Amino acid sequence: MILAFDGSAIDGSLYADVVVRAHHSADWLDDTVSVWSTYGLLVFAVLAVIGWWRARRVSPAAAVTTLAVPVVVVVSYGVDMVLKAVVRENRPCQSLQVTTLDACPAHGDWSFPSNHAAIAAAAAVALLFVSRLLGAVAGVAAVAMAGSRVWVGLHYPHDVLAGVLVGGLVAWAATFVVRRQSDSLARRLASRRLGELLLAS
Repeated sequence: MILAFDGSAIDGSLYADVVVRAHHSADWLDDTVSVWSTYGLLVFAVLAVIGWWRARRVSPAAAVTTLAVPVVVVVSYGVDMVLKAVVRENRPCQSLQVTTLDACPAHGDWSFPSNHAAIAAAAAVALLFVSRLLGAVAGVAAVAMAGSRVWVGLHYPHDVLAGVLVGGLVAWAATFVVRRQSDSLARRLASRRLGELLLAS
């Protein structure tokens, strides 16, 4: 059996309060939050496509910054997964034996940090480099995603906070580097046939 960290002592009582509130809320609210928790990451992909479409008309360098968004998200996800493997925190629904809105993952599907929160925060920060409006919309969506993961019972509050920090910081650092090199990256990409299609206005 793999030894795992029990994070219930950190904010288990707050987690339990949220789960109880979820069970006493209207069915339509629970259903909406559950759907968002499961499929909401698709919204960030749509925002990235919108950002790319608009950036093409600004400059090749702006388009490159937008094209980096999915790469930055993947890098953030990778860092998050490494931390999961190191910390190995059990899901709260396993440690506290509570009934949750969503099915509790199997043992070994670690809780800390939250992948969904990290991905959402990474996308939001990367999009902020592309457009303040898109970044703001993505930021609100990221907060909603983080909250939804606690509401449906799959994460402690500290899991999603850590996920937001990991995703946000990694995305900021990576996108900052890409932004500084965007002109040279655009020239390299423009020399390729696919690059011409991606950068053309």
